[in-house]
Amino acid sequence: MEKYRLKQHPVLPIEVRSDITFYWNSQPLKAKAGEVISSALFANGIKIFGHHPKDGSAQGIFCANGQCAKCTVIANGVPVKSCMTEVCENMIVQSVEGLPELPEVTETPNFETIEEIATDVLIIGGGPAGLSAAIQMAKHGVKAILVDDKSALGGKLVLQTHKFFGSVEDSHAGMRGIDIGKMLAQKVMQSKEIDVWMNSTALYAFIDKKAGILKDGRYKIVVPKIILNAAGAREKFLRFKGNTLAGVYGAGAFQTLVNRDLIKPTERLFIIGGGNVGLIAGYHALQAGIEVVGLVEAMPTCGGYKVHADKLKRLGVPIFTSHTVLAANGEESVSSITIAQVDEKFNVIENTEKTYPCDTILIAVGLESVKEFAVEAQMAGMKVFAAGDALEIAEASSAMFNGKIAGLKIVKEMKSDVGDIPESWYKKAAILKSHPGKIEDRIPADIWEGVMPIIHCKQEIPCNPCSTVCPTGSIKMIGDPIMGLPRYEGKCIGCGKCVAICPGLAITLVDFRKDASVPTVTLPYEVGNMPVAIGDPIQMVDIDGNSLGSFAVTGVTSGNATNRTQLIKAAVPKEIAKKIVSFRIQDAEVSHQIEKSEPESAIADTEMVCLCERVTAGEIRALVRKGIRDLNQIKAITRAGMGPCGSKTCDNLLKQVLRSEGVSVEEIVENTRRPVFVEVPMETFAGKKGGRNA
Repeated sequence: MEKYRLKQHPVLPIEVRSDITFYWNSQPLKAKAGEVISSALFANGIKIFGHHPKDGSAQGIFCANGQCAKCTVIANGVPVKSCMTEVCENMIVQSVEGLPELPEVTETPNFETIEEIATDVLIIGGGPAGLSAAIQMAKHGVKAILVDDKSALGGKLVLQTHKFFGSVEDSHAGMRGIDIGKMLAQKVMQSKEIDVWMNSTALYAFIDKKAGILKDGRYKIVVPKIILNAAGAREKFLRFKGNTLAGVYGAGAFQTLVNRDLIKPTERLFIIGGGNVGLIAGYHALQAGIEVVGLVEAMPTCGGYKVHADKLKRLGVPIFTSHTVLAANGEESVSSITIAQVDEKFNVIENTEKTYPCDTILIAVGLESVKEFAVEAQMAGMKVFAAGDALEIAEASSAMFNGKIAGLKIVKEMKSDVGDIPESWYKKAAILKSHPGKIEDRIPADIWEGVMPIIHCKQEIPCNPCSTVCPTGSIKMIGDPIMGLPRYEGKCIGCGKCVAICPGLAITLVDFRKDASVPTVTLPYEVGNMPVAIGDPIQMVDIDGNSLGSFAVTGVTSGNATNRTQLIKAAVPKEIAKKIVSFRIQDAEVSHQIEKSEPESAIADTEMVCLCERVTAGEIRALVRKGIRDLNQIKAITRAGMGPCGSKTCDNLLKQVLRSEGVSVEEIVENTRRPVFVEVPMETFAGKKGGRNA
């Protein structure tokens, strides 16, 4: 078991946890106390959780967030989502092989009274937006119930080991996401006004303006005056040949395994998608000691922050822009990926196929808001607000700030004596959700004495911790104090605070004071599980990852003062000192191609659209060509969207197929969502405890 667990991490503490025994298909295995089934299986090297009853295809994980049903197993006789179900001592877990036989019910039903609870506000989601809103409500004495389906507050913040962008004042820029999550959670937990329900799921909003909540396995009714939807977002799936192989899953699932559960789920990783989610996942993989074979992005440039992309390239990860994935290859699990170049219309260019060996493919092609509960609540006539990704997909720094605004809006609804929300808040909210801006060439100051920071970020993004932390005020923002580009103009004292705090690892320090011809360069480094020691040769690179030569390390600094960022020093020639940004840690051999006997081509009609019911794009396309535009009719014919995930995964893919056939968005009749939104044992509605540890 220990082979697949992280033994060290440059940011996360490896805590000692007690072992418990569970059984997987009659085989005794060890798990860690408090661990969910899917993570316990991965920790034991098990990535195939069963086989689909329709076509026998291998089933594993995709979202690890309770949104799909690909990870279903049988726990103590009951089908459960393994990513949401905690392992218990002596739990009997079985793979799903064919259609499972459920245990017979021999008890006489005993209906108990369902508890009904009134509250001012029902907050759905304990992530950055929900927590920030709750803090505002608590400040003004507004009572709320906060519901979250995990065992710890923080949402995606608990997965983020990197330092945040944005504003120091408004979104804690320079702090790591995991630390921000703990800070916000502590404030909420200490509040007397906020009642936090963990391990709880919002099931449905009813026409009588009541909400059904599954609280730790028990069904309850909540009657709120206002609902705040801060449920976040789910990851989008992608159509390509082999997309249902075990080992194809979302970037969020990967971060959950690695950064929350301290599992090493893969040896060789390939990423699809060059947004911030994919780029950050690649960086997290390196921090966990995982080889990142490459990243593919269909657009000519990555959509995420340039500093994130540059960071990967500098460390040795190739990024293939204007490329797409053709196929995931393998029998039941991924063994390789085939990609190809695309033209300006995203058509595959013949004879550009490349195949790389890997055992895992991460899909990071965008997010969609989790809003079905809020939609039903609005239809029931309930007053609903939204914040975070449930309102608009953006960075967590933006989610925190618009959560703060939403919280105060709700306070104003409840209390007439509260003043207006400052206009400056809305302006900052707009800045924090801004897309990356223009890219400018940066020329370092023509100074060749003393000590000075070299700022390597070239793109306008909402970020200002370097100017905030500088003790001499020598780093100033050009233009907007958050969105502008930083510039050095002043007197540097060589403290290195800007180097340590920069979220993009895009600031270095050049010190000419000891030897003007061979100055010392200080570089930030956060992959401490690939240790660097004094005397080690390191391969210096520029901002694009081009080699500048090998030089010996002369110093290594780390500790609380640098917030778990190591500062690596090396003496280098004056001519390249200001060009050096980082050093390569991953060898080029990691990304070697393998020969394919014949070119791979995308087979559009066999691409899987509905994972639950195994419906292909070809089946959908045939119905569309017959004139069908109603997703409900498609569901009735093919069962696409009728599976246990409730069309959460396939809805976007179905619409993609319709759009590819020339059907406009206005012509598509939306799929009708049916209660409940999450699978619940029937006995739970009788007032009995069920679900998680059933």
